[in-house]
Amino acid sequence: MHDDGRYDDPHVTGATNDPVSRETDYPSWSPSATGSGEGDPPASRDHRPGPESSSPEPASVRRTSEGLSRPVNAAEVRSSSGRRNTAAAVRFESAVPHQPTAAAVPDTASMVTEAPVASTESLAAVAADPTYVSRETSTREEDDPPLAMEAMRAVQILNPSGEVTMPRPDRTRVMCVANQKGGVGKTTTTVNLAVALALHGNRVLVVDLDPQGNASTGLNVPHHTGIPDVYDCLINSVPLVEVAQAVEGIPNLWCVPATIDLAGAEIELVSVVARESRLDRAIAAYPGQFDYVFIDCPPSLGLLTVNALVAAQEVLIPIQCEYYALEGLNQLINNINLVRQHLNPKLDVSTILLTMYDRRTRLADAVEQDVRNHFGDKVLQAVIPRNVRVSEAPSYGQSVMTYDPGSRGATSYFEAAQEIAERGVKEPVGRNA
Repeated sequence: MHDDGRYDDPHVTGATNDPVSRETDYPSWSPSATGSGEGDPPASRDHRPGPESSSPEPASVRRTSEGLSRPVNAAEVRSSSGRRNTAAAVRFESAVPHQPTAAAVPDTASMVTEAPVASTESLAAVAADPTYVSRETSTREEDDPPLAMEAMRAVQILNPSGEVTMPRPDRTRVMCVANQKGGVGKTTTTVNLAVALALHGNRVLVVDLDPQGNASTGLNVPHHTGIPDVYDCLINSVPLVEVAQAVEGIPNLWCVPATIDLAGAEIELVSVVARESRLDRAIAAYPGQFDYVFIDCPPSLGLLTVNALVAAQEVLIPIQCEYYALEGLNQLINNINLVRQHLNPKLDVSTILLTMYDRRTRLADAVEQDVRNHFGDKVLQAVIPRNVRVSEAPSYGQSVMTYDPGSRGATSYFEAAQEIAERGVKEPVGRNA
């Protein structure tokens, strides 16, 4: 017998034993049956056909559409001479598959009425325990696949309705985003937090105080040579309202760009009277009122950063989850304390944001624990992970909030902005601009 389930005729294969198909399974059949009735075919192993009988054609088992072959009575299988051919008395129909009768086909209406419904046991279990979940109940993952969840996050972040979903502070919050170490995410944090707050009903102004002008690039604001920029405000006392530009596509968001001319501002400010408070006076003279003013500082502790610290009431420090980022943090805190003592007593380190968090490494977790143990509640619960979408967005002149609002980077910055907004309502700080 072959392994494909086919019943081979012993007279063809030369086998001495009567092969048995693995599909042979019906009550009237028995390997040792010796009955002679038509419903019980004889199974004598010594019987051989006579010379007058023609060699029977091999009866192979053919699977029907139902997966099983219909058994037939051995009396139905006879040789051409009329004698019963026990070798050919196969228990299975060989050629034509069984065709279902009209009685075997259920009515379509009955199939519809037999649709699965909630069982009595399930209904009783639900009545007894409201938290009971049947196996037939679709799960949350089935109802909301990943793409649907990403789309829901995108709609939540973009806020197409324009409603004020993040609380607005009672007074203007001027926040300086500072860290003398480069590459920790100061500009990325400034841009994305500003866009997130503006999309949810807050009036936001971004002051690009970095000569590289990366914040202006991220907001798609022109900042080439000849464009009025923050340099004119600091050196030539140009009003800030004449320099600020509305960000295209983002309502309630303005940006004061920075050009390469700002690189020489620190040298020119040395001989200017009250050089540390030039930016503070420019923001205070702005005719309108903002909910938030974000100042993007350069990666240094020069006069530009000092101007930002004097103009602000809060300091937001982005910290990369690496130990190099912690080395200069003590020096930054000392400089902030000096500015608080001599120039701006209202200055306070209010927010610490962990950026570039890599969950795959223990180092990131160790840095996070050290920062939280040292700064306590000042560290935001939201942590910014490493996400390629955050790095791709500036090449398109966008923030990650508008470039890929469903990404993990956009979701993390949205949570950070929401946390900052809620903290500002509980503890209002600052003054009117």
